Amino acid sequence: MPTPLSRTARRRLLKVSAVLLVLAGVLVWWLVPFGTKTPSGHVTFSTGVPTGVYQRYGELLRQALGRDLPEVSITLRDSEGSQQNLARLASGEADFTVATADAVGQYLRDRKPGFEKLRGCARLYDDYVQVVVPKGSPVETVSDLRGLRVGVGQPGSGVRLIADRVLAAAGVTPDVDVVPVSAGIDTMPRLMEERKLDAFFWSGGLPTQAVQALSERLPVRLVPLDPALVDSLHDVGGSTRFYRSATIPGDAYSLAQSGNPVDTVAVANILVTTEDTDPDLVEGFTRTVIASRDGIGSQVHPAQLVDLRTAIYTEPLSLHEGSRRYYRSVKP
Repeated sequence: MPTPLSRTARRRLLKVSAVLLVLAGVLVWWLVPFGTKTPSGHVTFSTGVPTGVYQRYGELLRQALGRDLPEVSITLRDSEGSQQNLARLASGEADFTVATADAVGQYLRDRKPGFEKLRGCARLYDDYVQVVVPKGSPVETVSDLRGLRVGVGQPGSGVRLIADRVLAAAGVTPDVDVVPVSAGIDTMPRLMEERKLDAFFWSGGLPTQAVQALSERLPVRLVPLDPALVDSLHDVGGSTRFYRSATIPGDAYSLAQSGNPVDTVAVANILVTTEDTDPDLVEGFTRTVIASRDGIGSQVHPAQLVDLRTAIYTEPLSLHEGSRRYYRSVKP
């Protein structure tokens, strides 16, 4: 007959059992980082115009997600930009997208359909406003665009939103003082080469390949945006508070800048989903966004600026529960 354990031995056995339970829990967490449920199914990612940063970022992110979430299939869908992206998300036509903070703020402010369902996953990188003109153009400031043919982005883009605001802040009335041309970054460079545009607005990461390629074919330069414009933008209120003064480094577009930095306006990009998206999927999506920064950043330079320390700040959107779960898991 077994000898009964002493009280001291029983205590030791309980302590050892507790330690083993903790270790088992840690092992399960390590092997199954997204919880007990493996994400699966199909999602649509609304990106941007074919030659823009959103589209290229989406392509590379899909590759990374294919490795990290092999049971999830992802379809990329071109769009006009931030405003159309948010509308698709809210209507259920897309599951994830990227949009600028000012476009998100305006969508919420206007209480557009589905606005209350939008949730943030991660703050990504900043977009920089780029006003491009031929090198010999007399345009030195935004005010000089009066009477000219100006590419202002497509109606559903974040470019259109910020172009109209920058023009107004400079005292130029959109649709009245300029001849607005609705076109995206996929067509504006060609229109300028064909002398059908005198200038165009673009808001994107640095460098944007379409602008870089144009500068290699046609002598162009960037028009500086006076830092005082930001004060005028902020005076409007609402979502304009997300704009900040910034500088385009002199080496962003070496041919267009001759090594000189250019003052401009910047705004953050946010990875967005809806409250209905599966938390396990959102956690995995967010994890891959952060983990793939260096890999994607080697090909899409703005992605290098994705930072775990700032990714959690998705204002004006609340964090999705899945993203919050991820940030808690990596909190030091």
